[in-house]
Amino acid sequence: MKNVYFAHMLINLSNTNSLVGEWLSEIRSMDIQTDRMRFRRNMERVGEIAAYEISKTLEYEEKEVQTSLGIANCRVLKEQPVLATILRAGLALHQGLLHYFDKADHAFISAYRKHKHDGSFEISLEYVSSPSIEGQVVILSDPMLATGASLVKTIEHLQGIGKPKHIHLVVAIACTIGIEYVQRHAGNNLSIWAGDIDDELTAKGYIVPGLGDAGDLAFGNKLQQ
Repeated sequence: MKNVYFAHMLINLSNTNSLVGEWLSEIRSMDIQTDRMRFRRNMERVGEIAAYEISKTLEYEEKEVQTSLGIANCRVLKEQPVLATILRAGLALHQGLLHYFDKADHAFISAYRKHKHDGSFEISLEYVSSPSIEGQVVILSDPMLATGASLVKTIEHLQGIGKPKHIHLVVAIACTIGIEYVQRHAGNNLSIWAGDIDDELTAKGYIVPGLGDAGDLAFGNKLQQ
């Protein structure tokens, strides 16, 4: 079976009736999202659904498995993907992907917005831990695709480590402006899987209606950097 890849493939997981819509309604809700454990678990669930959908695009091979009564011919992944995430906000989404791709290697990147006194910000990337990704399928997770700047910088850095076969970008909420920015600057070998897509972005780079700061909601408020 050949892998199913298309240049700049964009999938909105909320376009069909499924439990993704239920989980995203809770992730967005100011009343429910205050429960950090529930917020993280719902992020994991979105990651799990994305993992299952992505698994349909990967390459498989036949494997004979000995049972207690005979031989079963099974289809198994030909290669495990590499799971990458942006610290710290991406950890819950990453964990959902890990529940399904439980044999994968992992990459961690500390890309974040470094704010200036005038309210603007630049993307700072200070830490990367990655296995070889040369010729590998990479699944990169981050809850929010807002301006797209941090994800493009992360992808460019990963591509400097090795040339992946394909990159699947998994986000809970994406903004159309950020999607267009990633598609223009991150190369053609990319698929975007979004739990839902919003159209508005504020002057400070926050998605509307969005959900707020995913990292703070999952792990607590941080000092401004």
